[in-house]
Amino acid sequence: MDRHFTLLVGSVLGASEYVADAIANLIRERGNKVSVLLEPNIDDIDEDTTWIICTSTHGAGDLPENIQPFAKQLEDEDLSDVEAFVIGLGDSSYDTFCHGAMAMEKLLNDGGAKIMSEPLLIDVLHHPIPEDKAIEWFEPILDTLD
Repeated sequence: MDRHFTLLVGSVLGASEYVADAIANLIRERGNKVSVLLEPNIDDIDEDTTWIICTSTHGAGDLPENIQPFAKQLEDEDLSDVEAFVIGLGDSSYDTFCHGAMAMEKLLNDGGAKIMSEPLLIDVLHHPIPEDKAIEWFEPILDTLD
């Protein structure tokens, strides 16, 4: 079954973009359609797509600036037709580890979205190449969706 996935990327230093690109390549290799939005806007997202939010955490547990307007759009939005995955990148030496991803997960839950699996929270201290960890996590999931 062909699915369409949209990667919604929150990135400061680029690591989330690398992870999104790796996931996008895997999705394409499997014959599915994929879009990558580095400045996510709810109006740019196809209705019939599965969301994959891939975000780092910045500052004191904040979302990266490029995804903050999108997060604001999700407040009070009916997301009951949305199927989504969440991938977070963080550094466990901070007490705000992956708070950006957790904030996005909360917005999805509050809007009634169906989160398709437990979020993947990648600790860059233990996984210096986070895209490898993301692929290892998403490949079996993709197998169950095809």
